Amino acid sequence: MTVQLLENELDGKKIAYSSETVFLVQVGRWAKGSYKTRASFKGSLGRAVMHYNMINIGNGYKKRLVMIGGKPREVLARRTSYPEGPRTQSSVCW
Repeated sequence: MTVQLLENELDGKKIAYSSETVFLVQVGRWAKGSYKTRASFKGSLGRAVMHYNMINIGNGYKKRLVMIGGKPREVLARRTSYPEGPRTQSSVCW
């Protein structure tokens, strides 16, 4: 099995990864709540981004796209929806 090195651009930032890199789409609740993995994709940034964009979050929920690879863990995108606080938005496209 050959490992391929790939590179894509996500929100203006270059992302380098291999075909063995795991991407996690995680959803959590409230500001201090922990995240739970909703889906995981091995070596496919495009599928992970598509799944991340398809998740609708309501009041009090948050979601993030995480890359587990060479670095310990890198958060590629994050979005929260809190009724009382400021709304942070990361539009994910490439």
